Amino acid sequence: MTLPTTAPLTRGGTRLLAPLFALCLLAITACDDSNTLAIEPPPPEPEFLPVAEPAVEMPPAIGEAVLISTSFDLAGQGYVQEEFFLSGTASAFTNLNELGSDGYWEAEPGATADYRTRVLVYRPADAADFSGTAVVEWLNVTNGFDVPAGWGVGHVEALRRGHAWVNVTAQRVGIEGLEDAVLPLNLRDADPERYESLDHPGDSFSYDIFTQVTAAIRAEDGGILGDLRADVLLATGESQSASRLLTYINAIQPLYNAYDGFIVDSRYDSSQPLAQEPQVAIPAPERVLFRDDLETPVINFQAETDVIALGAVDERQPDSDFFRLWEVTGSAHNDNYQLVAGRDDVGVGAEKALVVENDLILGIFACDRPINSGPYPWVYMAALNALDNWVRTGEPAPEAGRMAVTDDQADFQYDDVGNVVGGLRTPYVDAPAARLSGEINAGLVGCRLSGTTTLFDAATMATRYVDRDGYVEAVAEATDAAVEAGYLLPEDAQRIKAAAGLQWDALSP
Repeated sequence: MTLPTTAPLTRGGTRLLAPLFALCLLAITACDDSNTLAIEPPPPEPEFLPVAEPAVEMPPAIGEAVLISTSFDLAGQGYVQEEFFLSGTASAFTNLNELGSDGYWEAEPGATADYRTRVLVYRPADAADFSGTAVVEWLNVTNGFDVPAGWGVGHVEALRRGHAWVNVTAQRVGIEGLEDAVLPLNLRDADPERYESLDHPGDSFSYDIFTQVTAAIRAEDGGILGDLRADVLLATGESQSASRLLTYINAIQPLYNAYDGFIVDSRYDSSQPLAQEPQVAIPAPERVLFRDDLETPVINFQAETDVIALGAVDERQPDSDFFRLWEVTGSAHNDNYQLVAGRDDVGVGAEKALVVENDLILGIFACDRPINSGPYPWVYMAALNALDNWVRTGEPAPEAGRMAVTDDQADFQYDDVGNVVGGLRTPYVDAPAARLSGEINAGLVGCRLSGTTTLFDAATMATRYVDRDGYVEAVAEATDAAVEAGYLLPEDAQRIKAAAGLQWDALSP
């Protein structure tokens, strides 16, 4: 007898069932002549490899932790920041079958190497405020240094629920940097003395390093969460990190079952190699799907940029019992909240929900056109909430529509103001005050994948909504619909509704 998909709860990386419930579901298969019932035993629990527990040390009392992150005071939100060095022996992996597009990859541990890396932990100061959920982020290193893209858009949800957030320097570039990096913010260059002892053997070992972090979180002596005890571990990663998580889900998660759920944020049209030089390279195929035989919930969170410009339209796959694809209409791979406005957001006020035209990233790097300021953060927070709930209760995240594309999949289909048709809908595109796109921008660091925003003028607003009340009502109606669908959280909906009047005033003075 198959157990319903709403039954499981995950703790400690192993899917559990209440013993009494499991006994009740034993199948009665036959009766012999003596009326003795023959009971079919439950299927054996899957066997997973043990996760090695790394050594945990505090960094030397030199300098401060290096990470471009949010700018508000964590202590003022009841949180503490702690940096740790993790060290141990990690494995690279070899494949046991051909790495096919279906994601059904078989792998085993291979060569080993010593490593020493860092994690930066944000957690509630008071154990009573801890939700029990730790979000573990594979930091993005595309620009040659660590970037916590997930924390950048999801921190308000983490703070209000009491989640811990573990930022992991999983890749070598985070420590050693790139030769052509615009900013020398890799750990070795940013603070040579503090990070002198760090040593990464190469990205073939990154998957096992990311796995071993879970053992440091769940360590019986408290580990890197101090006196907090996590019962749910959610992994997240954006862009390049998302593609590494895709490889992780297909090849590594089946071996260890170390994580309870995944948000794979803005993957592009391929997966990262299972191994690479100086190890024997094991490249991924050109087209890769998520394997669909794991009972680990996955939300693949995609912006407009990812679908067409970065080619992920070719990797679309149907939703299933443990997979959801959310294509967020009106969003970009990077956006104004993540790069600018959200850095000091603690969840108060309506201003952060405004659609604005801003062409400066971090107030420094100029883009050719104003970057996207659409629904990305608000939907990401709903995804984080839905994934946590999915793991804890078995209730799957909502399904969402796909963005409408042309027959040759070379472009989207657009509505009368130039916004994309279909996809996951929010008031940003159903009661729009701008054309919001994920199309390629140009300019300095970060501009290319940050999309565009083109605000409507007063005449356009008046034509669509007549007056301020009409616009406020339209936003409220579209917002309520998105909350009902599970794409926005009520707390964020209040901010979006409150921003509507401010938006009208700004566009129709």
